[in-house]
Amino acid sequence: MAKTPALYWRISNETLVLDLDHFFAITACTPSLPLPTPEPQESAIPIIIYITATPPPTLTPTVTPTPAPTDTPAPTRTTTPEVAGPIVTVNKQAHCRYGPSAAYLHAADLYAGDKGVARYRGMYSNWLYVQFEKLSYSCWVAPSVVDVVGDVSTLQKFEPDLQRIGSNMYGPPQNVQATRNDDQVTITWNQVNMTADDDRGYLIEAFVCQDGAYLWWTFSYPDQYTTSYTVKDEPGCAAPSWGRIFTVEKHGFSQPAEIPWPAP
Repeated sequence: MAKTPALYWRISNETLVLDLDHFFAITACTPSLPLPTPEPQESAIPIIIYITATPPPTLTPTVTPTPAPTDTPAPTRTTTPEVAGPIVTVNKQAHCRYGPSAAYLHAADLYAGDKGVARYRGMYSNWLYVQFEKLSYSCWVAPSVVDVVGDVSTLQKFEPDLQRIGSNMYGPPQNVQATRNDDQVTITWNQVNMTADDDRGYLIEAFVCQDGAYLWWTFSYPDQYTTSYTVKDEPGCAAPSWGRIFTVEKHGFSQPAEIPWPAP
């Protein structure tokens, strides 16, 4: 019998597994694992998600609605399609972000009782893109911090276009390199000098292979001063690993710099 696609979510030093009947498929190498259904918690550490799809990842977003930050200069706006969706109510103090994991730039503070309408789902995570009543723009929220009335599995999936969020005056990191030591890939880059007020560090988006599973991996540093990152990446997946890195400042994300990923 075929295995149900599973979701891996790394919190602290533990790994949680979540059943995703409607999740996007990205590899034929599906590990057989027990399927408890814990709710993932928003965290500043890497968000690790198991993908089950046949096509390799694409850098082209399928939909590009544009949020407009409140505490930063307004970006170029595009119209978000008016799509009816499930009603969400925030159940604890939390962050709304400009991408579908905790690694992305903060967009707004949320408080228990805030209400909104879920418009979309993340392409590679189960985060929700929500139009909250109190905000003039939509942003991403972890499903663990909202109560939902309605079926989120019916929502369309999309990847955010980070360049539409706001202007970034610093450009991407330079001299990006990656070296492999067995199953450890170390990424390095030159520091991007930003003012203390602008500085929001760096964002890495990647797909890596671990224990036979092809994982969507996001990670961010909070400031400009750490310029290397090491991630486990093994052979054994149908699609090649790859990654890209952004400079992040309070106004938005830079263009990405591609990581020259070393083959296993």
